[in-house]
Amino acid sequence: MKLIANIARILVGIEFVFSGFVKVVDPYGTGLKLQEYFEVFAQDLPAMSGVFEIFANQSQLLSLLFCAGELILGVALLVKFKMPQTAWIVLAMMGFFTFLTFYSAYFNKVTDCGCFGDFLKLKPWTSFYKDIISLAVILIIFFYRKKFGTYSFALPVTLIGTVIAFGIGIYGKMYLPMIDFLPYAKDLNIRDQMQPTGIKPEFVYTFLDKESNNEITSAEYLMDTNKYMYVSSIILNEDLLRPKITDYSISDIEGNDVTGDTFENAKLLVCIKKKENISISQLSSLAKLGQDLKVADAMVVSSLGLEELGTYLSKSGINIPAYSIDEKVLKTMARTNPCIILLQNGTVKAKWSHRSIPTAEEVESILK
Repeated sequence: MKLIANIARILVGIEFVFSGFVKVVDPYGTGLKLQEYFEVFAQDLPAMSGVFEIFANQSQLLSLLFCAGELILGVALLVKFKMPQTAWIVLAMMGFFTFLTFYSAYFNKVTDCGCFGDFLKLKPWTSFYKDIISLAVILIIFFYRKKFGTYSFALPVTLIGTVIAFGIGIYGKMYLPMIDFLPYAKDLNIRDQMQPTGIKPEFVYTFLDKESNNEITSAEYLMDTNKYMYVSSIILNEDLLRPKITDYSISDIEGNDVTGDTFENAKLLVCIKKKENISISQLSSLAKLGQDLKVADAMVVSSLGLEELGTYLSKSGINIPAYSIDEKVLKTMARTNPCIILLQNGTVKAKWSHRSIPTAEEVESILK
């Protein structure tokens, strides 16, 4: 039993470290997922809507605590740090995960649970089955929790893991994710990812066998209509057939589609999600960038009203034309506000956060 319990401890520890890491590098994305859950709960449980609305408003802070905590628990399991207490917390967290994934799957409310952030998208039922298996393994750890003992280095390693976990998360919040798993990451071409994947669809057909009156499934379409009657079909690899980017679209103030223009030559996209959090110094840096930039066309892209935004930019001394983009797409592209994205023929050459707005010279050096 000791061997089985230690194998379970190591496996769950690795799972928690990996799952926590791929989320804590981009806590903003996990925060959006938590906000989605809280908004769903507020609708489904109106008696507690006020509580969930508070949680939704604090989703970014909760995301950092949640993601870093998951990684820290994984480290604690691996080094056997305070196993009686750690086992309780891990069991409670996995029970919470299992509830969320079941709720998502059964009620079809949140189509992606966010278990592995944007690194790996799992369907709700797949996530639920994964959590059930993990929960079963964690129960082994839980029942053996008082017999593990501890390593002499458990405390310092756990403390180091805590510092690293929060350090990665805070860096991702203040700047940009250290590792970008999204389709708008550096060196990826947006236009290419909007094209069909070219993967061949894999079908499973259901037919009624007229002789036995039983339904059968087949990977091939059965042509004998005297023997078989077609019932239905599904595509097994439907998710792999979709382009990675399906909703990237930019339009001007008159509603004209200018998406294709962003794929021509060099474009500097100044992504603004909201006006309130932009400091005077950032506005000054953006104004100077727009004035000095010669090698790329600057474009402000925002989900805000363009007339209001144009007035705001003009008063701030920013002489850059504004264009409209979907709010969800903008949140995927830009994790900070503002966020600067440099494109060359549709390829992301560089990204900057609101804390590191580039100069015209920096932009020009990248395009040389």
